[in-house]
Amino acid sequence: MTTRRQFIRTTAAGAAVLAAGTAAFPNLIIPKKKDRLGVALIGLGYYSRDLLAPALQVTKKCYLAGIVTGSPEKAKQWQEKHGIPDKNVYNYDNFDSIADNPDIDVVYVVLPNNLHKEFTLRGARAGKHVWCEKPMAMNAAECRDMIKGCRDNKVKLSIGYRMQHEPNTQEIIRYGKEKTLGAVRLVTASAGFRDSRTDHWRLKKAMGGGAMFDMGVYSLNAARYATSEEPIGVTAQQFTTRPELYSEVDETMLFQLEFPGGALANCSTSFGMGMNTLHTVCEKGWYRLDPFQAYRGVQGVTSTGKALNIDTPNEQAKQMDEDAAAIMDNTDVLVPGEEGLRDMIVVDAIYQSVKEGRRVPVDSGR
Repeated sequence: MTTRRQFIRTTAAGAAVLAAGTAAFPNLIIPKKKDRLGVALIGLGYYSRDLLAPALQVTKKCYLAGIVTGSPEKAKQWQEKHGIPDKNVYNYDNFDSIADNPDIDVVYVVLPNNLHKEFTLRGARAGKHVWCEKPMAMNAAECRDMIKGCRDNKVKLSIGYRMQHEPNTQEIIRYGKEKTLGAVRLVTASAGFRDSRTDHWRLKKAMGGGAMFDMGVYSLNAARYATSEEPIGVTAQQFTTRPELYSEVDETMLFQLEFPGGALANCSTSFGMGMNTLHTVCEKGWYRLDPFQAYRGVQGVTSTGKALNIDTPNEQAKQMDEDAAAIMDNTDVLVPGEEGLRDMIVVDAIYQSVKEGRRVPVDSGR
């Protein structure tokens, strides 16, 4: 047990070392602050393989340091392609030993939705900062557990809402906050594509499948950031044209949101049809992004004739660099776990509305 006197003595000695500088202590090793953070991708599916891994080749503040996969074949391919050493390759069983690896600063959870909570908490307990893909979890209760787990382990948690890092999107967020064209009155947000896969985890309810969990959070998040408010009520309807595929989960979801300032939102999402538009009507005009959630080429226009067309060559790289900078500078991440929680509170209400066939009040403070 360290006594108070020993603590003061030790602290004073440390202060003397810092005051004297390394010249007086030539053998003293002071850890160098990293100029780039090592990232380990958990899950090596399409998004990791085709988007995150290439983005990590051009990021300035982070790099691909490790991988976590259940497939030895994938691990070998990734090692050969990206030069990942054996010591930075993990599977789902030995993942917790990543705590002993100083090469890894951040773990990025890119797994089916039902595994987001487990690996976020395991990453946090290992002392690693966590980036988690959206939707954050299966429900709001899991989100709260994830936020608490990261807070308790003193690591940062960021959710992969890359659009909030995108400049044209940030411009309309600013319009909503500053009421550039007056108060927002109506938001229309639609996100979807036709998915014809017949054997995929997104068709399975237990794994967090369905259009609402996948593309629907784009529409929902857009309605929230366009109004700069939290919904107070939701009414939703669920449809399918292919019940042979979508017997467990939603193929198409329509939902209407009410906001405390009087704004309304008509939102839609689907695995049955392509849609990609965000249109905001205000008291004194409107603005539109079309597409509003593409990997590149987000663009739009306002009723005043202003073009919204700032190009971002690699949205994933921008997102990860900005999140890495927040970790290195110990500042707030742009999209913390609380943002993912707010979406999931509404998603829970959407499914409740479908089940009960009625309007459901939304309490964002739950």
